[in-house]
Amino acid sequence: MQAEKELSEYHQQENQVLTIGVFDGVHLGHKYLLSRLKEIAKEHSAESGVITFKRHPIEIINPKAVFPYIISLDEKISLLRSEGVDNVIALTFDNELASLGASDFVDLLRHFLKIRGLVIGSDFALGRNREGNLESLIQLGEKRGFFVTVIPPLKLDGEIVSSTAIRKALADGDIAKVVKLTGRSYSLKGRVTSGTGLGRKIGYPTANLTIESGWAIPADGVYATFTHINGDVHQSMTSIGLRPTVGGKNRTVETYILDYKGNLYDKEVSIDIVDRLRDEKKFADIDELKVQISKDIKQGIEILSSRNYLIHQNNLR
Repeated sequence: MQAEKELSEYHQQENQVLTIGVFDGVHLGHKYLLSRLKEIAKEHSAESGVITFKRHPIEIINPKAVFPYIISLDEKISLLRSEGVDNVIALTFDNELASLGASDFVDLLRHFLKIRGLVIGSDFALGRNREGNLESLIQLGEKRGFFVTVIPPLKLDGEIVSSTAIRKALADGDIAKVVKLTGRSYSLKGRVTSGTGLGRKIGYPTANLTIESGWAIPADGVYATFTHINGDVHQSMTSIGLRPTVGGKNRTVETYILDYKGNLYDKEVSIDIVDRLRDEKKFADIDELKVQISKDIKQGIEILSSRNYLIHQNNLR
């Protein structure tokens, strides 16, 4: 079993208080759980540990399910470590691991990690068919010699902070809500590929970003963004959508970088999406589009100039 091989690399001699989850997005709810994990581990003179998965279990359990990721695995591990936990363990969730019952899964962890306790959310379950619910885990802990502590979910304005809520906010283009739930701007990473060249022809050359499939992309529209290139940060405007004014048929992510003149072709860049300016719109002609682009840039500069602090929150790529 691949997970067993991976756990053997993290063999720990110290007592561990663990939490287990996907942690996609490492949002404020996750950070609250991690802060309680560290406190509880300290109370028990143990190390704090996070077990996460390289892929979301739903992709194995239901291969037809569409699951858009909020952050990459590397970003997730970096963000988890930045919260100050002692150990971060990323496991491969495959069919073998999915077939394990709750007690077998716990015994697998106990074999390699000295589990002193589990800190979990109120909706947590593990094992085949999610049989390891709260009640059964508490009973299992009594038999296996570890405690189970349940942490209630974090709420903001009456709503539970969750990865699902973040994905919905992205789908709605509600970037302000994404920032509120994660505590940082939302980032996309892609490779610059050749486009139609229209932007250059009308005086606004854009970098056409190819985003790998499987990532959560905000709703179509125009956004104020920061673009990271070789460690430097540039103000930019990013358009996501079909480009209806010129009869586009494929969804694109195009970024106009205000103060950059170099060749970005085939380079990998990342953008921090700070705020949404407007919906995508079909204009009567190119001249009308150019007038709107000029307005977008003016509005975007005002927003970005007031939010430069956000660029310091995305250095964990």
